[in-house]
Amino acid sequence: MGEGVSIKPLQAPFPWFGGKSSVADLVWERFGDVRNYVEPFAGSLAVLLGRPHAPKVETVNDMDRHICNFWRSVSKDPESVAFHADWPVNEIDLEARHYWLVTEGLLKLEGVLADPDGFDAKIAGWWVWGICSWIGSGWCSGAGPWRLGEEGWRKVDAGRGINRQLPHLGDAGRGINRQLPHLGDAGRGIRDWMLNLADRLRPVRVCCGDWSRVCGDSVTIKHGLTGVFLDPPYSGEAGRCEALYAREDLDVAHAVRQWAIEAGTSANMRVALCGYEGEHSMPDSWECVEWKARGGYGSQGDATGRENAGRERIWFSPACIDPEAQGRLF
Repeated sequence: MGEGVSIKPLQAPFPWFGGKSSVADLVWERFGDVRNYVEPFAGSLAVLLGRPHAPKVETVNDMDRHICNFWRSVSKDPESVAFHADWPVNEIDLEARHYWLVTEGLLKLEGVLADPDGFDAKIAGWWVWGICSWIGSGWCSGAGPWRLGEEGWRKVDAGRGINRQLPHLGDAGRGINRQLPHLGDAGRGIRDWMLNLADRLRPVRVCCGDWSRVCGDSVTIKHGLTGVFLDPPYSGEAGRCEALYAREDLDVAHAVRQWAIEAGTSANMRVALCGYEGEHSMPDSWECVEWKARGGYGSQGDATGRENAGRERIWFSPACIDPEAQGRLF
């Protein structure tokens, strides 16, 4: 793909808490066609997949081993991922696979992901099938009280376990589970989705670890004009439910904000920092854009969830494109 070539944006094949697909256009309007793009908190890769122009150098990262394994597996072996993801919604399978993924599966990924090119397509397929069958957040968090033993399920107070709940029953589920089958070619809908994602992700470097590992000069400005999209876990100041994150995650946003302020002084860095109203105190030279989340978990449930959807903010560094000024030029 050459300079200035436009491409069709794609969607992640699973739901994700806090996904930013609805603001991808806004981000790329301010980043422009940067030579280098970095996403330290990958999640559903909503902004990367929403990029409207041909990618050049792109690096993504996440602490979650299942997330990293999924994106690596899709880019390396999309057909195997589709094969293992193509399964009907079944509560017994959901519970059994969920428990295996947070115990044996997670241990297996420790060795697999130590290799920069390592992946496990079966784990990726089971993980994406499950998250699309699951209701709400908490899939594969390993924070639930239920353990599976020889005598069946039992509740315990400590150790890695799962939450037990009914899968999506009122509809076909989400993501891949909403794909209608093709008569005579079962699973083709999922397969085509994975193949399209594989084409897009083939040049993307997927890292697994702390966010700061992909924020040094060798990953950013050494490649030229760089856009960095930062979507860290909400801090304690955001006023969100702390149960959504591990305790150590609540302080990550502060370190990310400090890095963003320093990086934003460079003319070769276009930085976007996501957060809630009042969560980040940024320099006056940064632009703060309000937006309202749509769909997803933020707009469901009680009035607090719907109110929070209107508190979303993105702060853009001084080197980002000013769309109003750009418009006046033409």
